[in-house]
Amino acid sequence: MSKIAEVTSPPSASFSMAAFAATCTWATGSQLTLRGSATCGTPAPAQTAAAVHRRPRKDGPFMKTMEEVSSVGRKRDGDIIRGPVYVVGDNIDTDQIIRAEYLTLVPSVPEEYQKLGSYAMIGLPKDKYTVPFIEAGTMSTPYAIMIAGDNFGCGSSREHAPIAMGACGVKAVVASGYARIYYRNCSATGEIYPWETPARLVEEFSIGDVAEINFVKETITNETTGKTYPLNPLGDVLPVVDCGGIFEFARKSGMIAKRA
Repeated sequence: MSKIAEVTSPPSASFSMAAFAATCTWATGSQLTLRGSATCGTPAPAQTAAAVHRRPRKDGPFMKTMEEVSSVGRKRDGDIIRGPVYVVGDNIDTDQIIRAEYLTLVPSVPEEYQKLGSYAMIGLPKDKYTVPFIEAGTMSTPYAIMIAGDNFGCGSSREHAPIAMGACGVKAVVASGYARIYYRNCSATGEIYPWETPARLVEEFSIGDVAEINFVKETITNETTGKTYPLNPLGDVLPVVDCGGIFEFARKSGMIAKRA
């Protein structure tokens, strides 16, 4: 099997590894160069969604499709993501993001994908995080952006972690640092833009503050306080998430055959 990516930058101690497929070359470093180019790029300011065809159930009602419940490949419209933030600390592990008991849910089934999202961040200790990430009785979160400390996504290699976050409505995580497997799964699934910050921001934001991520300037602004902070470049992770994950990127760049 051919390699999809190779490391081109000097070694770094950072765990923000922009490695997004089992065929990646693993080494210490954060900048990768992809072989081939995809056509995803920045989404156009205005897009018209294709017609969605539902499959009728035998009992009468209509099933949802993945196009209806998932925004993978459509996480941003233009160069701005804006919305309220949810703030968490250091070492948020995958069991806090999505408990193991919910891993039986199949993300490729629309109803189960939605249900998986409804359990996102359910493992956060309630005595420490008194503001619910998802309100009881709802399937999604009002928080489009997660502000996190160091080592976000540590623990197991479950790709359900970024999928659950993406399914409930999170578009981006802005963290001081990531566990490399979570970072990799964000881009592999196309669910989350995993931005990293050169400065710690968890003390600079409060839950409910409105933030704006500018993809061109590579900054995040706390509109509640008026302060702007730099972000580390996403590099070649950006077009992979824009495409909707590593397989869609590979198809659009000609690495693998397109679906019939």
